Amino acid sequence: MSNVLVVANIADNEVKKAVLSTAAFAKTVAGFTGGTYDILAIGADLSGVKDQLARLGAGKVLLAQGADLGDALAERLAPIIAGVAQSGGYKVVVSAATSIAKDVFPRFAARIGAGMASEVVAVSNEGGKLTYVRPMYAGNVNGAVQIDSDVQVVTIRPTEFDAIAPGAASSAVEDVALPAPEAVCGKVEFLGFEKSVSNRPDLAEAAIVISGGRGVKSKENFKLIEDLADALGAAVGASRAAVDSGFIHNDFQVGQTGKIVAPDLYVAVGISGALQHVAGMKSSKVVVAINKDEEAPVFQIADYGMVADLFKVLPELTAEVKKIKG
Repeated sequence: MSNVLVVANIADNEVKKAVLSTAAFAKTVAGFTGGTYDILAIGADLSGVKDQLARLGAGKVLLAQGADLGDALAERLAPIIAGVAQSGGYKVVVSAATSIAKDVFPRFAARIGAGMASEVVAVSNEGGKLTYVRPMYAGNVNGAVQIDSDVQVVTIRPTEFDAIAPGAASSAVEDVALPAPEAVCGKVEFLGFEKSVSNRPDLAEAAIVISGGRGVKSKENFKLIEDLADALGAAVGASRAAVDSGFIHNDFQVGQTGKIVAPDLYVAVGISGALQHVAGMKSSKVVVAINKDEEAPVFQIADYGMVADLFKVLPELTAEVKKIKG
């Protein structure tokens, strides 16, 4: 019997990279406990993703489909996950630490009386007991956590786990019987979802991220960030200060209260390097900082730093990248 359940992150009818990282985490945990893992996907129509999920090495793929499940309401999703977790006898239930999981998983854990570790970045087997490592105090320290409840509920930072490679073998796929909607569901109404549409790579999965901060000074000036990103085929990010100033939508915020990213290249432009922002990007492989203040904290974590006026440097850098790319 499988002892780990992966709750998959499905968006826009596609399997996000975070699912591959979560499956890799589940495979590691299953290896420690001598078990296997299953995958649970929830949505209105999962026909377009079930074959992809079936190639991720799971014992089986469970599909919970219903017309009212596309809105990702915690009041509807939590009972479904709880039912599957309890009926399947799973000991560890895990998901990527997405905005939806942050809403759903605490509610789910409370329903079944389970302990929970969030934003996990590493896992080990200490004397037969799973030990999870999670950042604390804005990432300044890491805490080692053990969960004593019968079922352990976990969310992970997918940027900290290498994505599993889909295989040729296909897992069995089964439909899950949905519980009747509870009374609380009738007290919650889904009004709508404001989605930021962009032709650029997804911020959470991009190999290159160009982020702007307060130093960009205005929404109009943020085009300098976007021009460089487009030249490099990169995603656009921002600090909380830039978002709070109205320079860009908060979907693009990188940091402790925004998205956690770990690209191959992260370029911080006009960003001071506050702890809140650093917590969201410090796992980047190479960090480049551009700031006119040579005392800016961002230079302490940067692999390469340029003390310069971004309004002069960015146009020149963008032009040079375009020239090299022809």
